[in-house]
Amino acid sequence: IYPISGYGNQELLRQLMNIEKPDAILHYTDPRFWTWLYQMEHEVRQNIPIFYYNIWDDRPTPRYNEFFYESCDLIMNISKQTVAMVKDAAVKKPRTDWDCTYIPHGIPEDKFYPLSELDVNEWTELKRFKKNMFQVQRNKFIPDDQDINDAIDQLRRSHARIETVEDGAKEKDFILCDLQKLDDSGVAIIGKKFEKQMLKVGDGSFTDDQKEQLIGLKPGDSARITLPDNEDKTITNPYELNVSKVERENLPAVDDDFLKLINPELGSVEDLRADVLKKINENFEERARQSFERELSDALIEKVGVETPPSMVENYLNNILEDVKKQNNGEPIEEEKVLETYRPSAERNLKWYLIRKKVISQEQINIERKDIDAEIENLVSRSPNSEKEIRRFYKKPSNRQRIEDDMVEKKILEYLNQFAKVKEVEVNTKDIRGENK
Repeated sequence: IYPISGYGNQELLRQLMNIEKPDAILHYTDPRFWTWLYQMEHEVRQNIPIFYYNIWDDRPTPRYNEFFYESCDLIMNISKQTVAMVKDAAVKKPRTDWDCTYIPHGIPEDKFYPLSELDVNEWTELKRFKKNMFQVQRNKFIPDDQDINDAIDQLRRSHARIETVEDGAKEKDFILCDLQKLDDSGVAIIGKKFEKQMLKVGDGSFTDDQKEQLIGLKPGDSARITLPDNEDKTITNPYELNVSKVERENLPAVDDDFLKLINPELGSVEDLRADVLKKINENFEERARQSFERELSDALIEKVGVETPPSMVENYLNNILEDVKKQNNGEPIEEEKVLETYRPSAERNLKWYLIRKKVISQEQINIERKDIDAEIENLVSRSPNSEKEIRRFYKKPSNRQRIEDDMVEKKILEYLNQFAKVKEVEVNTKDIRGENK
């Protein structure tokens, strides 16, 4: 995650493409906010495609977006009406079913439908739940100086200057190269050449012995390396690496100029560290909240002991299987392995659906219009620069429904919290990073 105000800029994207080497660019919302991206689309699309998730489904057809549509390799649309509008607007470059797809935003009624109520015994247990306490754990994360230093380094990277070097690669440099896969005798395998690959010296597969083979390489140099097999990570394959370019990331110093760049209101490095620590604590508090709420719902599922109808589970899993097949673009998959992987989460989600529905009915949980309006105002107050976009987004009934669903979930979990015996546990972040105490 790279912190940035607004919608980014061309230089930042170039840095990200060099450093992270994404497989594609995916963006959403009004494409007119991304004019800077489309101005460099020829440069971007020489290496990776541009995907657009289109949530524009209000008539009339936005014909003024035709230029943006032409520059997208794939447009994924929120509704069938959106698909029709895109095809209607795309006159100069007509879209096909392959590059203008329908990604359902709603819930297909033929695949998702109401489940039966909890049976009598389970419902009795749910009512007696009030008299029984259950124990859950709430974490309190304790960050340290390394967390602050890592966060500041991330800020520095987001404003780094990338320069081409000729004196040989060093650790943490980036090598732009072509990789040619070889057979066991060292002969190049036809069709297995991978051009314009970006490697970081000392990261991923390029640590220890591999790192030493990369250090010192210059444009025009070659080296023999081994990489894990795509299908069986326990074996490696030989490759010939041909260097095209070596780039070095020059991070800005943490000085007054850097402070002004990050936040003009910061008066010193100590202010920066305090501001970063505040954001780190906020992020860990959110992480702890999500984990605690998950434990609450799991505790209730275990307490009630509800069983889900097998047919419902199978239907749920079959829908997941179909989605996986589509994502795999027709490539063969191990269906049984997919079903086995997703079965636990499918059963858990269906159990929670049944219990959640009963709790809502039992406690008469509901959200009024004024509650939703107040939450929208809260969102605006937190992001005043995006007020117009926020208000426009939540004018749509489907988006207001999202807020209502989230608020209902929050009330359910608040209700459960009063019956929980909470164990507070302090977690040092160094332990999460795998360091020794």
